[in-house]
Amino acid sequence: MEIKINPKQAQNIIKSLEGGVVPEIGVEHLLVGRNKEVSEVINILDTIADGGSDIRFWVGDFGSGKSFMLSTIENLALQKDFVVSTLDLNPSRRFYATDRKAVALYSEIIDNIKTKAIKNGNVLDAIIETWINQLSQNLSASKNIEIEQVLAGKYQDEIKNQIYETLAKFKAVGLSYEFGQALVKYYEGFISDNRILRTNAIRWLRGDISTKTESKKFLGINQIITDDNYFQAVKNMSELFLEIGYKGFVINFDEAVNLYKLPYSVTRERNYERVLNIYNETKSNQARGLFVNFGATRKTVFDTNRGMASYGALKGRLGDEDSLDNKLINTNKTVLPLKPLTNEEIYTLLENLLNVYNVNYKEMIEISHEEIIMYMQGQLNRPGADEFLTPRAVIKDFIEILDLKRQNPDEDIKDIINMKFKNLTSVNKDPDNLDDDIEII
Repeated sequence: MEIKINPKQAQNIIKSLEGGVVPEIGVEHLLVGRNKEVSEVINILDTIADGGSDIRFWVGDFGSGKSFMLSTIENLALQKDFVVSTLDLNPSRRFYATDRKAVALYSEIIDNIKTKAIKNGNVLDAIIETWINQLSQNLSASKNIEIEQVLAGKYQDEIKNQIYETLAKFKAVGLSYEFGQALVKYYEGFISDNRILRTNAIRWLRGDISTKTESKKFLGINQIITDDNYFQAVKNMSELFLEIGYKGFVINFDEAVNLYKLPYSVTRERNYERVLNIYNETKSNQARGLFVNFGATRKTVFDTNRGMASYGALKGRLGDEDSLDNKLINTNKTVLPLKPLTNEEIYTLLENLLNVYNVNYKEMIEISHEEIIMYMQGQLNRPGADEFLTPRAVIKDFIEILDLKRQNPDEDIKDIINMKFKNLTSVNKDPDNLDDDIEII
């Protein structure tokens, strides 16, 4: 049975897959073989919406689908009205630093946030402005006064009190008072149409103000977000989203292998110590409404020389690598294995992909069951396929075959497939480890 998909989604999927990246929209149309994992994520999101917190490590070999899983989590969370941020770790974004690289990580988290209604742009500004408008409308209704009077600033004290009352509900004290000050300054800029004041308030909230002197001068706030306290700011932001009406805050960290690649053992250890801190605070519900996910290779998590398991306190919490190979599925674990798709699941994926391709190009290309099997046999017969063939490569080659058929409609699909695999080339490990940088499915 064909899946229903709109042309905009189809275009995004095909364009993204041709470029070797995970589609931003429509990933559900390529979701096969992950039903139990999706059910677990939905259960976790329900818990987070009730004020809980949690953390998961999605672990797998190259091509097992870590990036795709994080994208799926993002889409599920957005549908349930969470605020979501998905980002890659890299050498300039770390959990521990003394040169504002940890603040850079925090700023990237804020810059990448999305909501169901707003997917890009200055999303934090839009979220706060919408909240301020809602507070104004609620005050107008409760006092039976014109909304124009409220927006003109005649009831500033009442609105400011509501802002501070919201922040007073925070479980994580952290920077909550300073958050309140920044939000009040934003409100003052909002009602006076002072864009500079609003901008400076947003700059403070996203960690852009780097000195206490600047913070004091422009906003009257004595503290700033630093490498030491940025996770307190993350927790405060999570509670803010929860209190103003969202279901919570989901943060997805991809490319955790960049922690594994840090050259100095002391630096790695301190970053893993911060990961342990995040683990402890989310598992003990010290953070409200926060769900953190990591996409990581096995070595990143379990290598006792360079991986997270090299930090003793974290190793005990991550469990045993051997459990990843258990044939029995247990999704109620912090470290969850993402096993490669079976041949049958890849077959289903290619059928779905054919439908998406036809919608995008307004074509009626048909490929029989036998022809898809023929294509998969060609892929699996390539030297090195057992070790290095990934769904990403299978998908990209499949799209290339569809492109050839679309542009050469008189050619038989079997001939195109035979031509593709006439001179079998080996499947090799990407020399630049790009399988850890960009993954599909």
